[in-house]
Amino acid sequence: MDWLQIIILALIQGLTEFLPISSSAHLILPAQLRLWPDQGLPFDVAVHLGTLLAVMGYYRVDLARFAASGWLLASKHQYDRHLDLLLKICLATLPVAVCGFVLRDWVATELRSVGVIAVTTIGFGLLLWGADRGRPKLTDISWVHAAIIGAAQALAIIPGASRSGVTITAALVLGLTRSRAARFSFLLSIPAIAGAGLLTTLDLMEVPHGVQWLDLAVGGLIAFASAYVCIHVFVRLVERIGMFPFVVYRLTLGLILLAIAYGELGF
Repeated sequence: MDWLQIIILALIQGLTEFLPISSSAHLILPAQLRLWPDQGLPFDVAVHLGTLLAVMGYYRVDLARFAASGWLLASKHQYDRHLDLLLKICLATLPVAVCGFVLRDWVATELRSVGVIAVTTIGFGLLLWGADRGRPKLTDISWVHAAIIGAAQALAIIPGASRSGVTITAALVLGLTRSRAARFSFLLSIPAIAGAGLLTTLDLMEVPHGVQWLDLAVGGLIAFASAYVCIHVFVRLVERIGMFPFVVYRLTLGLILLAIAYGELGF
């Protein structure tokens, strides 16, 4: 990998992981479009670690409250609202954990084409547009909400669907405000990214290769910084700008990819 590829791919991961436009699709596309050779598993692990540390750093107060609530439950058998939210996050993580473990090989071999990414980019973009046109008012997430959002998150194993996109869409459909939907989606990303990174690391241990540690460190650092800024900006602007700009982006990208896919098929 040259430095331009490292910088651009790390920025792509950092800027798209938490926006509803699919980071996995954007990381797959450069290789699929033959712009660069595939960056390989070590780099994917490094940039995902960078984004994981970014969201953990941004929500460090919430994570500290979760830890304190867990200790409170263990020591004094007291159950508070922070522990309640943590358990809802755990519940919502179960579907994607099961689907990701069971279907990851099939997804990696059958669903990484430009055509699939084009269709999911457009389809889930339209769903996001429809969900954002409502008048959500709820700020509290119930157990039923958590279960439904978690089921929706399982769709994120399909490249182009977008983990943040499907979870925010589901939350908006359920009546949650944009800011609450984004916050729950981002907190939900912590175990999701950690689990995906663990599975990828296990795959990595089975493949002998040389590791360019400087490339991985730079990529991870760039992904961390760009993801942190992206979360900060998105959280503060989401109520004002809504989802329409991301819908337009998804539809435009999807149509371009459809044209590329049809060209590859000889149409």
